Amino acid sequence: MSTINSTIGFSFPVFQNVPETELLSAKTQSRFCFMFPKNQSKMGNTRIFSKLSESGIDDKPSENKMSVKSKDRMEEYNTAMKRMMRNPYEYHHDLGMNYTMITDNLIVGSQPQKPEDIDHLKQEEKVAYILNLQQDKDIEYWGIDLEAIIKRCREVGIRHMRRPAKDFDPDSLRNELPRAVSSLEWAISEGKGKVYVHCTAGLGRAPAVAIAYMFWFCGMNLNTAYEALTSKRPCGPNKRAIRGATYDLAKNDPWKEPFESLPEHAFEGIAEWERKLIQDRVRSLRGT
Repeated sequence: MSTINSTIGFSFPVFQNVPETELLSAKTQSRFCFMFPKNQSKMGNTRIFSKLSESGIDDKPSENKMSVKSKDRMEEYNTAMKRMMRNPYEYHHDLGMNYTMITDNLIVGSQPQKPEDIDHLKQEEKVAYILNLQQDKDIEYWGIDLEAIIKRCREVGIRHMRRPAKDFDPDSLRNELPRAVSSLEWAISEGKGKVYVHCTAGLGRAPAVAIAYMFWFCGMNLNTAYEALTSKRPCGPNKRAIRGATYDLAKNDPWKEPFESLPEHAFEGIAEWERKLIQDRVRSLRGT
């Protein structure tokens, strides 16, 4: 049976508290991946990779395909995310890949789960680079065949890069942000296609890297960059981790005062000389 791949964009409030059977007719029902933002009025241009059979009918709806173990895994992950990140969003792994266009050359999303996701990103979004922020244990936790995904990236001409950071850990994110942004900045500067940045859900680490890039390289202050991204993709990246990484890059002398002793909003903005210093130091991390 042949398949039809389609990418769909919508605002989430249309879907809130509406039964699946009312959302889609039997002829258009398919498997979706999406977040369920609460108290959110718009979702920007988030896209969902949907795969339909020729008849448009999924013989076994994804909800029925879920094992008890899979449901428990998602519940455990979402509980940890809400506790550590203090945001109301959820990740629904069983429904597929979800992503948002942030700029013309930058996409932030959830993890690709199978080689077909790579084909979609290449063909539909002209992605030339993928920056993966997951640790090995994240990939194993969700049962992703990373080797198959990397192999497909090579076959279709996508450069796959990894800059692992620990999930739900602001200190790990702070430490890894400079190297991750270095990879992102290099890929964008190459200009060969879009860059897809992902973690597991695309709600914490990946948007934090994109925001840090916009802050350090696009002339924005932190709050402007944060609002620019979260207005398109509602999520909860750790702003303090970005501030800490900014401080580490701008003030890396041995006698500096601890970041923890600084005022709450310190390093939400930087002077131009500090931005230039940060850019130089981030670019120096290429290849590390």
